Amino acid sequence: MIRLLIVDDHQLMRDGLVRLLSLEPEIELLGTACDGAEAVRMVAEHQPDLVLMDIRMPEKSGIQATREIKAQYPNVKVILLTMHDEDDYVFEGMGAGASGYLLKDSSRDELISSIHRVHAGQVEMTPSVTRKIVQEFATLHQGKREKPQTASPEELSRREMDVLNLVVKGCSNRQIAQQLYIDETTVKTHLHRIFEKLNVRDRTQAAILAMQKGWCQPSNTPAFTRQ
Repeated sequence: MIRLLIVDDHQLMRDGLVRLLSLEPEIELLGTACDGAEAVRMVAEHQPDLVLMDIRMPEKSGIQATREIKAQYPNVKVILLTMHDEDDYVFEGMGAGASGYLLKDSSRDELISSIHRVHAGQVEMTPSVTRKIVQEFATLHQGKREKPQTASPEELSRREMDVLNLVVKGCSNRQIAQQLYIDETTVKTHLHRIFEKLNVRDRTQAAILAMQKGWCQPSNTPAFTRQ
């Protein structure tokens, strides 16, 4: 059972999340908070497993609250759920200790699966946020990447390299499916195999490893060459 706290300053958003998540048999809702200060108090009182946290709130922002929660209760995981994916929010939020960064236009299935993955110890991000982190990594490590011995890791198939290339470019599963003319279930299968072969936990780790090794490059234009 995942013990969860919802934090958002908009009543409609809180109510919507409560209705949605209350239908999940493996999630126990402990309550809601309307700002960061109340969130910190409720975490101290209820000791949840996970907090769904808005960023822009009165009194204390979600990022400030996340920083305080992680300092006092490091085992409590936080997913930032917001309308904003600006660079400052992304890097400050993840630097505060959040384990996830999702946009509020994410689907119900995306939200539920992200909650389960973060609870299991993974890091979960909206694809556009993954792209920002990979691009930042590329900027910080420009000219320092390892010289690749091969154009791609030998353990990955050509199709898996196509998928990895599009992950680095920040594509969602749906966009990858459209680019490669396959269905989303097949994309998920490819991703699972990629994670296993590269010994990584999630798409962000896979993308950064691909950048570090020089296998793929971030770009605003997704590209692939093989079928």
